[in-house]
Amino acid sequence: MTTNNAPRILENKGFDLIGYHDLDQKPVFKLALIEREGRWYLYTGYLWERGWAVIDVTDPTDPQPIRSIPGPEGTWTIQVQAADNLLVTGLEKPMPGWGIEERADFDEGALFWDLTDPSDPKQVGAWRTGATGTHRNFYNGGQYAYMTATSPDWIGHGLTIVDVSDPAEPKTVSTWIAPEQVDDGNGIHQSYLHGPAHVEGDRAYLPHGRAGLVILNISDVTSPQVVSQLSFGSLGSVLGCHSAVPIPGKDLLVVNGEAIMEGDGDALNYTFVVDISDETNPKIASAFPMPTPTPGLDYANYYEKGGRFGPHNQHHFQNNPAHFELKRHVLLTYFNAGMRVYDLADPLQPVEVGYFVPEDPQKRLGALPRDLVTQFEDVIVDSRGNIFVSDKNHGLFVLRYAPGLE
Repeated sequence: MTTNNAPRILENKGFDLIGYHDLDQKPVFKLALIEREGRWYLYTGYLWERGWAVIDVTDPTDPQPIRSIPGPEGTWTIQVQAADNLLVTGLEKPMPGWGIEERADFDEGALFWDLTDPSDPKQVGAWRTGATGTHRNFYNGGQYAYMTATSPDWIGHGLTIVDVSDPAEPKTVSTWIAPEQVDDGNGIHQSYLHGPAHVEGDRAYLPHGRAGLVILNISDVTSPQVVSQLSFGSLGSVLGCHSAVPIPGKDLLVVNGEAIMEGDGDALNYTFVVDISDETNPKIASAFPMPTPTPGLDYANYYEKGGRFGPHNQHHFQNNPAHFELKRHVLLTYFNAGMRVYDLADPLQPVEVGYFVPEDPQKRLGALPRDLVTQFEDVIVDSRGNIFVSDKNHGLFVLRYAPGLE
């Protein structure tokens, strides 16, 4: 078990820390996972450096980085997706203030990598937007990738469906944007797709910023059609709706915003259960409770702790056989409040049943947060029940939820 050099546990209810790796002090960010012939591979994009890592997590107590792949200079390489035999890595122009030098020659779009040997991805193709690139894309195997893409023709990110049946020659199939994303000369709108556009069958669930939740009918992939839209108004940060994840086998989605500003700048960032039993009229069914610190710490609430506080990423099943299919529990990273787990046995009354928060990092690897505190970013649960969590200044944590996940 490789936890001897792990950060000390500050708050814990229900979790066992079974593995840890600082990724050689690389800023691990978003995660993707596949299983092949009994071996398990985790892929991650870096935040303040350009490139990706391949980590063998066959033994979850001893994660082993086995390959580092350099990325293009002046470019964010933070987003990854893996399914079937394909790894999709996003490329985008970095946001100012995030610790990557701004360059006129940044790369953008997405790269496609063959995973015939999952320990050694081989680039086989690329796709370009002609603008600033792609953010959080969705690929769960098969013919189509659902790209959260920019374009010279609209403001912000929209949905672009790309045929990747031949990843060496990807072909754009269709696009969808909110009407207000057409450039009217009034500047940037907040109605943009954060992604991923979670796809189930012939439906795509879009976390579309200040437009809220958008449900699309994609039975004809050449012409996506709006089924419904649910606005969350001005709740939370300027980013708006960050994630929209279906609960398998139920007419429910869990949607959340994302904290952007540090401290109490974004004083409310929501996580809602949305009832889609009538998909033409989705309704908020309930709200998740606000995490609170363990009594006796130096702060009465997480806003006082510094850094960002609020929801970020949920575990996504994505019909990936390597992923755990959660039907009752929701796992959600919460920046300075670490990892939280919620029970949806009664979806009208979500209950927080567990949490894991390590001590704050001792060494700064990048520009943010301004106050050097824990900032849990992404989470994936493998089908064995191992929970992989990233922190851009800490590294990679491997957890188990002792009461068991359902």
